[in-house]
Amino acid sequence: MKNYVILISGRGSNMQALIDARLPGACVGVISNRPDAAGLAWAAERGVPTAVIDHKAFPSRDAFDAALAAEIEARGAELVLLAGFMRVLTEPFVRRFEGRLVNIHPSLLPSFPGLHTHEAALQTGVRVHGCTVHFVTPSLDCGPIIVQAAVPVLPGDDADGLAARVLRQEHLVYPQAARGILAGRCRLEADRVVWSDDATPPESALRVPAGG
Repeated sequence: MKNYVILISGRGSNMQALIDARLPGACVGVISNRPDAAGLAWAAERGVPTAVIDHKAFPSRDAFDAALAAEIEARGAELVLLAGFMRVLTEPFVRRFEGRLVNIHPSLLPSFPGLHTHEAALQTGVRVHGCTVHFVTPSLDCGPIIVQAAVPVLPGDDADGLAARVLRQEHLVYPQAARGILAGRCRLEADRVVWSDDATPPESALRVPAGG
């Protein structure tokens, strides 16, 4: 059984979905860069070990990332799941955990990397929006795609309503992707995602929910 950690900066709703999914592995820590992150209390109440590596206590991004990496490795984690972790990680950190570092992003990458994705989708006028689980690379929001979920952009949508509909899909596809990796069915190979079961993840690599 593989060990994994989850990194958060806030309430950690995707962290909650991952833990509630009872993945085939052991969550050996929920780590936050913010001491006031609400998700820490949620995890502790369920007996999950927690830790804080406060980025404000370090003189540089490199120093923070080094301390974070040391904490992850001290816990024996083989997989690192970013769940609303609001820090841009340095290239040495990403290289250190290459192939074992996963993020979920609230858009259908490569469209709308970065922040404010729902506002950007509405301003652009796309008819389909969604979320992406991907392996992390040094280029922001550009890593190999593991699984995506699409939702329609409906007439009258605002950013909050669209975000809520996308978040429901995040809570489904992130555990799906993490389960595949922890079970050894999904891996990164030569910068491409490979699934061992006929090269296809369960429920397909693109989830399109009925009715959005």
